[in-house]
Amino acid sequence: MEDVPAALLEDVTKEYGEGANRVAALKHVNLRVRRGEFLAVIGPSGSGKSTMLHLLGCMDVATSGKVEIDGHPVPKENDSERTRLRGEKIGFVFQSFYLLGDLTIRENLELPKLFLRRREGPTLPSPEELIETVNLPRRVLDRRPNQISGGEAQRVAIARALANDPTILLCDEPTGNLDSHNSLAIMDVFDKLSADGATIVVVTHNPGIAQHAMRRVSMKDGMLSDEL
Repeated sequence: MEDVPAALLEDVTKEYGEGANRVAALKHVNLRVRRGEFLAVIGPSGSGKSTMLHLLGCMDVATSGKVEIDGHPVPKENDSERTRLRGEKIGFVFQSFYLLGDLTIRENLELPKLFLRRREGPTLPSPEELIETVNLPRRVLDRRPNQISGGEAQRVAIARALANDPTILLCDEPTGNLDSHNSLAIMDVFDKLSADGATIVVVTHNPGIAQHAMRRVSMKDGMLSDEL
């Protein structure tokens, strides 16, 4: 099992549009994410970072090439299978927190389990365990998103992404809406998760954030370069 990567892209191209308006957002991208690796993908806006992350997250499909998550090919035609893979294998952290304001923090953390189809496997973490993982006190569980700070909200979003014990955690500019103090607090959480063996991919335009990763690659004009 150790030889099976957490995620794999082989000769992946992603195009949008038709005819003369067709644009390649990704061009023959190859990437292998090892289990337990903390990988940063750095590059300017529009370079293809988020497109690549959405393919890894089963939120979109490649025009050509192969995408695998935990050894499972991501099907291009089967929406329900992609949804199953996403629910069982992937945790996603966005730049915007996307917490549901009508729910408490506890309810936000329990929500992903309602959509999980897995019936076997290890016991999933409780809200109390999740909130401690991201260095927040248990008392926030009974609050609503508008009763906590932006930095706390992003940590809750990370905890929610971990609720289904995912194979890989994908993070799209997770500190983009935060000040430097809260950004460092978020990176402390990722450092802790990485030390505990989590597989993490972070896309960012911030070199300081990327420095926390074990490995760094650069993306420009839809192409992935060698390690920085």
